[in-house]
Amino acid sequence: MAQMSCLVFGSGFVMGSGHGRRDGGLARFERVGGEGRDAVVVDVRRRVGRGGVRCEMGGVTEPVVAYGGATLTVPGVEVESGGNAVVVAHEGFEQLMSAARPAGVVEEEEHAWVAMAEPVTVEKDLSNLSSSSSSSVAAGVSSNGGVMVAEDALSAEQLKQASASKGGMRWNMLLSTEALEDAHLFRASSVTDAHVLRRKGRLKEQDGLIEFIISMHATHSPFQVMEKVERWVREHVADPKRSTLNRLIPHMGPRFHTPLPLVRALNEYDEFASLSRRKYVPPNFAEVRHVLNIAQVHAIAEKLSLITFDADGTIYADGHHIEGDNKMIGHIIKLMREGIQVAIVTAAGYPGNASKFEGRLAGLLEAFKELQLPPHIRRLFHVMGGECNYLLHVNSEYRLEFVPDELWKSPDMLAWGEDEVKELLDNAERSLKSAAARLRVPIDIIRKPRAVGAVPKDPTIYEVLEEMALTVQVQLMQSGLPFCAFNGGNDVFVDVGNKSVGLRALMKYLNTKCCETLHVGDRFTVSGNDMATRSQCSILWVANPEETAFFARLLLRDIRLAKLNQYIE
Repeated sequence: MAQMSCLVFGSGFVMGSGHGRRDGGLARFERVGGEGRDAVVVDVRRRVGRGGVRCEMGGVTEPVVAYGGATLTVPGVEVESGGNAVVVAHEGFEQLMSAARPAGVVEEEEHAWVAMAEPVTVEKDLSNLSSSSSSSVAAGVSSNGGVMVAEDALSAEQLKQASASKGGMRWNMLLSTEALEDAHLFRASSVTDAHVLRRKGRLKEQDGLIEFIISMHATHSPFQVMEKVERWVREHVADPKRSTLNRLIPHMGPRFHTPLPLVRALNEYDEFASLSRRKYVPPNFAEVRHVLNIAQVHAIAEKLSLITFDADGTIYADGHHIEGDNKMIGHIIKLMREGIQVAIVTAAGYPGNASKFEGRLAGLLEAFKELQLPPHIRRLFHVMGGECNYLLHVNSEYRLEFVPDELWKSPDMLAWGEDEVKELLDNAERSLKSAAARLRVPIDIIRKPRAVGAVPKDPTIYEVLEEMALTVQVQLMQSGLPFCAFNGGNDVFVDVGNKSVGLRALMKYLNTKCCETLHVGDRFTVSGNDMATRSQCSILWVANPEETAFFARLLLRDIRLAKLNQYIE
């Protein structure tokens, strides 16, 4: 059975045709009736968003193109009952199809779609519908199915104008999952779907050591790999500059602060990942990362004094905050009861406004209050904001309050002049605007006392934000002040200072050492704001809050076992 498909341009139909049946689309167009009495029948398989289309047959004798409770008639086509095939367009299509409306179309009223400038072309295409025309028209149609468009139904000028309509609206719709679901634009799936366009690819999985470990599996078994790397890490901790790892992976720096029991960690992970039993599939990036995390937990548990957590994407989802049911609340309190200092180190900065920090941690602070944590435990918790610019602690009323700068900041940090800060932020703002203009990304600039950020006005893909962040990093390389230019996933921000500077000051303030400190975060790539912490302490690289909770449980178990072993001995 032949099939006809069409795309509603907001003013009428551009007809196309193809073979076979496709259900579940915007609508299905079938050729029915006897010889010489062909008709186009629309069969809607499901409602589309807030709107939809349906078919009525018979009872209409004059071609009508209208909108808003009226009928949209396909002219020149009859059904067996003698009427025309009628399509009724329902509420919702005007908004969703506005991006594709050809230039020159005039709306007669607020909810009206008027006939196209060349209705004769449509009538001709319909009246001459046949199996032979189906294949010829389909030649210019996407092979992936969905809504198929016969571009020859429009003039080249009309298509050009339609393509340029509304600037980038068409891509905005493709990049928005919600718009795709509402409009059901199957033409988008012939390019790629929104999830693929917005996926982060491997940009969040970049690490020279992990990639080197993966490559070693081409000639070594998993246990041989981990035996060698464990030995090299031990050597690297002793002498980072002349270690084997530093020769194999240049510019590694003082990456490790404790030896790592990688063979033990692999044995544990192998129990459910079956790495050692796989013949053809080497470990992937996440699996090697998990083995390194497990080894780091075992290595540091006994002597852990301070653990710091990134916020967004680590202890709660991006753009959210700690609510009462967050699993990390219990783990953080248990760590504090074990005598471990806990700090949230985040890029979010609200100078002079402790209540905004409280809003991010409302569930945790409420738990502190409900449990009436005694002062000696309450004092173990801190929040560092703006990468390194603000430090807060919990007062006797279980509220956050700022720690005076002179009590915790290093002399270098206190020496940062306002003129230097302003110059850095001015240069960063110019760089962000320049990169956004080059990439054709409309942005809003957010300026704070110690930060400046670019927030795209429309959704954009991760790779574009990555390009902006790296551009700023390169252009600010000669800055006299430390800074952090990072890809936040939905924006790009530049902060004065970075987490390395903040952790160094915090460790001095709390009297802890590098080998006793652990930072947990999700952004350890070159454009991530957790990367700088590697030079100051050991790290756990997690991908989401669920992984953070898993490793927190493992850490608590190891801490308790270490204390139990000391008691037995």
